[in-house]
Amino acid sequence: MKFVMKTVVASTLLALAGGAFAQQGETVKIAWLDPLSGLMAAVGTNQLKSFQFLAEEFNKKNAAGVKFEIIGIDNKLSPQETTSALRSAIDQGARYVTQGNGSGPALAIIDALEKHNARNPGKEVLYLNYAAVDPDLTNSKCSYWQYRFDADTSMKMEALTTWMKDQADIKKVYLINQNYSHGQQVSKFAKANLGRKRPDIQIVGDDLHPLAQVRDFSPYIAKIKQSGADTVITGNWGSDLALLIKAANDSGLNNVKFLTYYAVTSGTPTAMGAASAGKIYQVSYAHYNMGGEIQKLADQFKAKFNDDLYTTDIYTVFVALTEAFAKSKSTDPVKVAATLEGMKFKSFNGEVELRKTDHQLQQGLYITKWEKAGGKYPYSPENTGYTLVPLKFYEPYVASTPTSCEMKRP
Repeated sequence: MKFVMKTVVASTLLALAGGAFAQQGETVKIAWLDPLSGLMAAVGTNQLKSFQFLAEEFNKKNAAGVKFEIIGIDNKLSPQETTSALRSAIDQGARYVTQGNGSGPALAIIDALEKHNARNPGKEVLYLNYAAVDPDLTNSKCSYWQYRFDADTSMKMEALTTWMKDQADIKKVYLINQNYSHGQQVSKFAKANLGRKRPDIQIVGDDLHPLAQVRDFSPYIAKIKQSGADTVITGNWGSDLALLIKAANDSGLNNVKFLTYYAVTSGTPTAMGAASAGKIYQVSYAHYNMGGEIQKLADQFKAKFNDDLYTTDIYTVFVALTEAFAKSKSTDPVKVAATLEGMKFKSFNGEVELRKTDHQLQQGLYITKWEKAGGKYPYSPENTGYTLVPLKFYEPYVASTPTSCEMKRP
């Protein structure tokens, strides 16, 4: 009888241990769906390398003991191509997908997964949004199957205009943005927030231009000059920001500040160079000289690729996933999605929280300024000799914005 009892106890303990480490050694496929062709290919290529590099690093050691495999698929920055890419990813066995460039493709993923997951119980797929920042994606278009790790357009504008409120030299603002949801929202929230915080500031221009199609921004720079603006606010990214700044520098537009969302994206630091010193600012969840583990990884990335690890919330994606795998003792997207709701954890920029009501990450934001690299801030993107120096850090509650999300949970 004693032998039987010991056997039962041992079997139970073994079963419990097996449950606790059910995911040990398991390979988790993450499909990356973003542009590898067209004008934004440089940004997409950098971010795919960032995912692959960080997957390798997390494969060495992570809380759940899993292995990550990244499947890169070119979505050509198109919602239609994204839907096709998503089908391909699911056919290849991916239960997690990630995307960040363009809110149109993001919405296509959300719509497709709502249908797929409803029709295919047991084969659900979870969307990890690392950079598509249209506020509607976690408001009117929110989905249980999406988690967003970047701060949305409204959150960044909240922090940026909080900083602008105290800048007495800002009196005339020109808005120039890409003509899609994110760019339209930058314009909308800039006007609303400045009207509330600095009603004395004049909006002297408000342009929207085609996404990833303009090759010569000199006509827009001429309008900015003519307007008498002392400050430009732009949510542009990739070639649309690099070419805008190049045109500004080429025209000798020297006395105008550019307040940006994405001065870090591929090609932009080179376009800024010495000519933009003291003129370019950025609002973001990070900067180039964060220190700690993320700094070591950025240095290793640069040594390996001669490129910059600038989309650092990819690191946050891996931290969140591995902690959720460990807590749920599973890699099943249904269990993982439930575990991620409301989860608080530490990332490279402090404690963050995946807000349960809308799945929007709550995190602190920095205002930085383009200046000569050196001293406390030595990291030089694209070997320019310049860097983004932190001016101000805002705690998560400052940039947090309310949500209208009415989450439908399975």
